[in-house]
Amino acid sequence: MDDHLRFDPAKDPRVKSIIRKLQGGRARSDREVAPLFPGFPFDVRLVAGITPIERNGPLDFCIDRPQGMRGWIINLTVDGHGRVFDGAESFVVEPGDLLLFPPKAVHYYGREASASRWWHRWIYFQPRAYWAKWLEWEKQVRDVNILRRKGDDFFEEVFRLFVEVEQLSMLTDTLSIDLAFNRLESILLSCARMDDAALMKNSPIDSRVLAACALISADLQRSLGIREVADHVCLSPSRLSHLFRRHVGMGIVQWRDSQRIQYAMQLLRVTSVPIKSLSQMVGYDDPLYFSRVFRHHTGFSPRSFRVRSMEASPSPALREREG
Repeated sequence: MDDHLRFDPAKDPRVKSIIRKLQGGRARSDREVAPLFPGFPFDVRLVAGITPIERNGPLDFCIDRPQGMRGWIINLTVDGHGRVFDGAESFVVEPGDLLLFPPKAVHYYGREASASRWWHRWIYFQPRAYWAKWLEWEKQVRDVNILRRKGDDFFEEVFRLFVEVEQLSMLTDTLSIDLAFNRLESILLSCARMDDAALMKNSPIDSRVLAACALISADLQRSLGIREVADHVCLSPSRLSHLFRRHVGMGIVQWRDSQRIQYAMQLLRVTSVPIKSLSQMVGYDDPLYFSRVFRHHTGFSPRSFRVRSMEASPSPALREREG
């Protein structure tokens, strides 16, 4: 860590809390540190934290996910050095470096052997539709995006945003989660501004695609056909489908389902609405079909997702239901 920085990541109170819990043997059962160990499901829309790896400490192991993950992870080294991959493709990251892992990209990283520590902040997320153009940086190794440190001011600003995302993501109300996504959006925008490749291809999303997204999002309960959406934006279904995939990276129906499931996840976390009623609230008349789609996107049934969320941080509504 550079002495001239105006902040000291080592004084982060979250790190002290994590280290205290690790020393107390509360690691795998505690919400704050459970995501730092293999096996955590990452079955929510956004999870954030910091991993303070110390040589020979309880977190000093290599993360090895050959199949990657369902969502994206952005990673900021705040202290020490880490090594990503092995062999000829391996590289070292140091304070201020950012990594962006897309879904299914191989995860293989840990503390650099010669370093005494590697502390990195991370955010796991499912992106909003219009973020696609900010999620591909100039430098890549095995699909992992790399943005090297761009100066102290940028480092400190991004560090602050990472901290705010984590703090907001620990809260259960919908507005706090939306604020966390806004901070994450600022991180991705800042990275795009610093990345030459992102700037070169930073053409705006077609306004008709945005209008289609807005129409679908305005009423997720409504069963809109592709032709109806296409008519709304004055395009043929085939042309809209082509533009949608180009700008959003997935088909219209796939995107609509992802939005519905994200909304369902929020409702399951903060309300006690019965699953049958909830499925209709997010646009699925058949609760069994809703459960299949939900499991496809999250790996869990709606009921088991609610139970896991309630155990992690029960909201007042869920506590009433539980009582």
